[in-house]
Amino acid sequence: MRPARLTTRVFLPKLRWNSLGVKLFVSYLVIVAVVVIVLLQTADFVTPIGFAAQRRRMLGMGPGFDLGQGRMASQGGFNAANAEALLNQAFQTALSQGLLVAGGVALLIAITISLFVTWWVIRPVRRMVEASRNIAAGNYSERVPLPGKAGKNRPDELGELAISFNYMAQALEMTEQRRLNLVGDVAHELRTPVATLQGYLEGLLDGVIEPNERTWAKLHDEAGRLRHLIDDLQELSKAEAHQVPLNLGQVNPLEIARIATERLAGEFREKGLEFSTDLPQSLPLVQADSDRAIQVLTNLLTNALRYTPVPGKVQLRLRAIPRGVEFRVIDSGIGLSPEQQNQVFERFYRVDKSRSRALGGSGIGLTIAKMLVEAMGGRIGVTSPGLNKGATFSFTLPLSVL
Repeated sequence: MRPARLTTRVFLPKLRWNSLGVKLFVSYLVIVAVVVIVLLQTADFVTPIGFAAQRRRMLGMGPGFDLGQGRMASQGGFNAANAEALLNQAFQTALSQGLLVAGGVALLIAITISLFVTWWVIRPVRRMVEASRNIAAGNYSERVPLPGKAGKNRPDELGELAISFNYMAQALEMTEQRRLNLVGDVAHELRTPVATLQGYLEGLLDGVIEPNERTWAKLHDEAGRLRHLIDDLQELSKAEAHQVPLNLGQVNPLEIARIATERLAGEFREKGLEFSTDLPQSLPLVQADSDRAIQVLTNLLTNALRYTPVPGKVQLRLRAIPRGVEFRVIDSGIGLSPEQQNQVFERFYRVDKSRSRALGGSGIGLTIAKMLVEAMGGRIGVTSPGLNKGATFSFTLPLSVL
């Protein structure tokens, strides 16, 4: 067996013209360029002045002294050799002083520009730090402003970080709102059966209600409704936590449709609704949990049964789509408005508010169905032309890969 070849990959960041890396690189170049220009200009200005001062000091002459060779020798007693040495020394001293002054000025300007660049980079980060502290304290409405023109053009890395931070804050706010809504909804849902049970039990204790067969049946129904609600809440909790056990495998979609329709065929006949199916026989196998898929389809059919008045029609239609099979439940019921279509899969949402919990359900079934379909790799949705014009609930399951 040939040994595996080891390859080394160098991952370089993908830079855009408006990326933070390019901006920092350009800022460094600007600082270097400004420092060099300031250094040269300051040295060019300071060095001649320093050289002239050094020349006058070393030769002991006034401002009008001429460096001509004859006058230098006659006035100062210097020869050409030591005059050249003195001039070289004066030039070196003046150059050193000029570079020292120029370096100081250039350093001061470089520090000023660096502080500005640092402030420009750190400011949005500090805003996010402050916002994260506010969110940790419970203020989930906190948002950070987008730096620069991030809201107009494609943002740089800081802009993308600010956008991601705001998305995270929005998700946390929505999660907290859903948690509060869940607590309120659960309390509301439990209040009705508990109040009914309490009322009947108090009536039995006070002798107002007779302990007959009808009373015990009513108590049993309320207890069963309460148990059903608790089971739904437990199922919803597992689904939201992605802890629902799934036994995925090859499933015939026609088998899913057969079992679900057999369960509810009697209820459709009893209510007087026209129920039909459109089931092509050449559908491919899907990758799904058979029991969960049947649960989802049964939930959609039950939903159509409840919200389709007599006379009405309900049809189950299956068809193959690219990379999956689609299940459609089409009814001629009360329909959905655009706003209701966006909320129908939310917890405890019911389209018809006037229905009792016994007739309208707990409002959790569609939420559980959505999470189960998504857990199996499919999609679920609803369309409706409007109120009193029916609705179409559909979900897809992916093709089997086994």
